[in-house]
Amino acid sequence: MIKGLTGGPGLIVQGGNTSVPYVHQNVSNPMQGMLRIWGSDMQVFDGGSWLNISTSYATVELDQETQDLLTWARTQRTLEMNRKFLIENNPALENAYRAVLRAEQNFDILAKFVENDLEAELREIAP
Repeated sequence: MIKGLTGGPGLIVQGGNTSVPYVHQNVSNPMQGMLRIWGSDMQVFDGGSWLNISTSYATVELDQETQDLLTWARTQRTLEMNRKFLIENNPALENAYRAVLRAEQNFDILAKFVENDLEAELREIAP
């Protein structure tokens, strides 16, 4: 039986209930603390009577940032699949795609130079 749920990074838990009936400890009564299903209820024996265990339902969902990231990943996957299909069926697009890849590589190289220059400037400003 799950007594409680706790959200973590990317997860939200709402609702639920962790209250259970109190059953006094009595080692001389081995029936005390037993559980049973009675119709659609779960019950616990407290040594004298059967008590219903309250039930509730928690909602677990992804937080908005995680949902946004998944949406972005799905969109990117769809774009890549469409691009791959178009490139496979059109040689002119294949040449254009290679040019895009070269441009991205050049961008990455230039970005590293710029980052190094900015870091050097910051070191000069704040010794």
